[in-house]
Amino acid sequence: MSEAAVTLETPKELQRVPLVTNERSLHWITDNVSTIVEARTPIWWWLMFIPCVLLALVGLTCIGYQISNGVGVWGENKTVGWAWDITNFVFWIGIGHAGTLISAILFLTRQKWRTSINRAAEAMTLFAVICAGIFPGIHVGRVWMAWFLAPIPNSYGIWPNFRSPLLWDVFAVSTYFTVSVLFWYTGLIPDLASLRDRAKSRVKKFAYGLFALGWRGSNRQWRHYEMAYLLLAGLSTPLVLSVHSVVSFDFATSILPGWHTTIFPPYFVAGAIFGGFAMVLTIMLPARLLYPQLDDMVTRQHVDKMAKIILLTGTIVGYAYLMELFIAYYGQNKYELFTFLEARVGVHGKGWYSWAYYCMMFCNVISPQVFWIKSTRTNYIWVFVVSMFVNVGMWFERFVIIVTSLAQDFLPSSWHHYHPSWVEIWTFCGTFGIFLSLFLLFMRFLPMICAFEVKAVTPAADPHAHPHPAKEGQH
Repeated sequence: MSEAAVTLETPKELQRVPLVTNERSLHWITDNVSTIVEARTPIWWWLMFIPCVLLALVGLTCIGYQISNGVGVWGENKTVGWAWDITNFVFWIGIGHAGTLISAILFLTRQKWRTSINRAAEAMTLFAVICAGIFPGIHVGRVWMAWFLAPIPNSYGIWPNFRSPLLWDVFAVSTYFTVSVLFWYTGLIPDLASLRDRAKSRVKKFAYGLFALGWRGSNRQWRHYEMAYLLLAGLSTPLVLSVHSVVSFDFATSILPGWHTTIFPPYFVAGAIFGGFAMVLTIMLPARLLYPQLDDMVTRQHVDKMAKIILLTGTIVGYAYLMELFIAYYGQNKYELFTFLEARVGVHGKGWYSWAYYCMMFCNVISPQVFWIKSTRTNYIWVFVVSMFVNVGMWFERFVIIVTSLAQDFLPSSWHHYHPSWVEIWTFCGTFGIFLSLFLLFMRFLPMICAFEVKAVTPAADPHAHPHPAKEGQH
């Protein structure tokens, strides 16, 4: 909310008294969030941004090389047709879940601690979905035919197969991205108005004013804002549950051992929340270190709560892993038994990728168990290390599901090892460059913390000395 609007709403006898919360004035919150954008670009930002851009260019070059030479430059073969490209697609889609969860579901359940991390998590969602969208486009082989994925008739008058979960992916991911952009941008408007009012150069004032859409902080505008934000939160909530469920149908609706299971939708959703929160911590903890002014807004309490969610969802994921093994044993289907106990666990040493399965189990099930100890949940180094383990483990989870099931399927005569080529490896690394470059640009030019929401939920130091802080940023 703009400072001018605060002055208009504050009684005259209190206009000279700073509104304080926890010995901090509300203006202090605006200053600390805005100065990150207004200050000169720090050297460390360039030292991080330039390598990320170069890495992104390497990835884009590899994509161009693959387009000009065909998918033969990948390590895929006649047996393993889905490998790193679909593994990375599901990995990035999973990372994109935490932002909408924090913003929508925690907003509807009135969890006040979300206010310091929701905007960065929402931005992370958008950038992760952008990275995910790259892989289905190049996976079709002929990129200029990617529009065949959309539900429109092609030149032969043939519609896509509406019974295919691959088409459901197009609907789910595009809807999720659209709603996430609207949700993120709607929440930005009041803080963009603050930056507009504080801007000293005409260019910045025009740019922020253009995107602030004429926001003045009137009661009528706040009323419309609250309704729009609530509706978008309500619309986003089922999307959080549906998008990764639909992604899981790519596998669950097949008859391939290792894929043909009804536990996939809830298992994928829990895993997406699990990996998404780990990525939020992976990004926010270094940001908190680089910007000391965030110490009082992204606190140990926030880290503690996110660590608890990682522990909960990690336990759910571990339960799903064990249930897969139990159902394979209980059902006594020889193909399922081979896939889970031989190909993945490697009971008799027949699992080509059992090492990946054990990496997945350690990173996703064992490492988060340290969060049962409170001192570990509030230790930034421990939390960051476990978050990195979870990020690695969630990638291995998708790799294990996709590659082990395809490499050793029904017929031993068609078994085939899969080894990624350098094109696949550097394309995947390039998506990290794209993701981090976009996030660094977001940190530099847009408010990383939702200032008006932080003000709204900050407890007043002396409630009799001034109006309730929600007057400045209620929603």
